[in-house]
Amino acid sequence: MPRMSVNPNRMELSRLKKRLFVAKRGHKLLKDKQDALIKAFLERAREGKALREELEEELAACYKSFLLARAQTLPAMLEQALMISGAKCDLRVDYQNVMSVMVPVYSVDQHGSPHNYGLATSSGSLDLALERFAKLIPKLIELAAKEKAIRLMAYEIEKTRRRVNALEHVLIPDFIDTIRYITMKLDEQERSTLSRLMKIKEIVRSH
Repeated sequence: MPRMSVNPNRMELSRLKKRLFVAKRGHKLLKDKQDALIKAFLERAREGKALREELEEELAACYKSFLLARAQTLPAMLEQALMISGAKCDLRVDYQNVMSVMVPVYSVDQHGSPHNYGLATSSGSLDLALERFAKLIPKLIELAAKEKAIRLMAYEIEKTRRRVNALEHVLIPDFIDTIRYITMKLDEQERSTLSRLMKIKEIVRSH
């Protein structure tokens, strides 16, 4: 039995053959897109992993500097020094098309100084800690963009994979089975017609 409910005629057969051709072409294009997406995804995942590991080491050093600064500074002075920051960040978001996935590209413009306090009342370790944190901001923004892109690409890969599987395991086999069914029915009709014509011919000859 066919997988699709159709009338077994030549017009339907021609229509299904065209749809099968389009489905196979679409399957190939989606498979190529999936392969390219996986390649780009793995490349960004490796870059993101390396950047995260680098940042984790640098952040650990920053926190050590800050802990040292906190130990050398009175709590009230530390709170007053950190209450108002003199540094500002302007973040701009652009988008890049990666295999039809619009991934964000962040850029940050830092201006001002993180030392918005009297240097005479603070320790040098606090200055060093804040400078280290300020230098990390562009890398943190870059990591955020890479990990957002990785999530978006993973979602697109999964969506493309579902489409490829639907074409490969459902739609294309349905078309093939239905085309085979219609072809068999048309062959049966032709044989039946030919048999009737031969009988008619024999009857005509006998008279």
